[in-house]
Amino acid sequence: MLDALQLLKTRRSVKPMELTGPGPTPSEIDTLLSIASRVPDHGKLAPWRFIVFEGEARHAAGAPIAAAFRAAHPDATPEQIAFEENRLARAPLVIAVVSRSGPHIKIPEWEQQLSAGASTMNLLLAAYALGYAASWITEWYAYDRAVLDAFGLKAGERIAGFVHIGKPAKPPEDRERPKLDTIVTRYKA
Repeated sequence: MLDALQLLKTRRSVKPMELTGPGPTPSEIDTLLSIASRVPDHGKLAPWRFIVFEGEARHAAGAPIAAAFRAAHPDATPEQIAFEENRLARAPLVIAVVSRSGPHIKIPEWEQQLSAGASTMNLLLAAYALGYAASWITEWYAYDRAVLDAFGLKAGERIAGFVHIGKPAKPPEDRERPKLDTIVTRYKA
């Protein structure tokens, strides 16, 4: 297991098509979900939930994605439809983080949405800590009502992200990060 600071300094997203197996074991998936649930959550609302796509379910989940794509693009080629159908089968494991924020007397919806984002980030970090690589993406189907209905999302629920998890097929390359002097200001009294 990586040292926590080293993990935070070196975490890097890996494209779903560059992830391979084996994926996390059932007990590792439970660990990932437990860590993803351990985030700031004012009011203890749990304004997020998870949908796990593993095994053959990753392929089955492609049917509503492909159907929605076909409906929006009637001239799509068989290759394009096949690509869409395999969206959630590119990595050994995909976990959707569903934001379920709503009006509350004390807790603004914005804070609830941030909690879902924190949950997604914890999921990425946990995957990395367990020796996997991951990628947090949404893509078009995260906003398509027919796909959301097929995945069981209720009105008002949204996809915070699909987290693709697996082993990197090749060593990930880092990218240039923002220089602190371009993103940090210090408040002066």
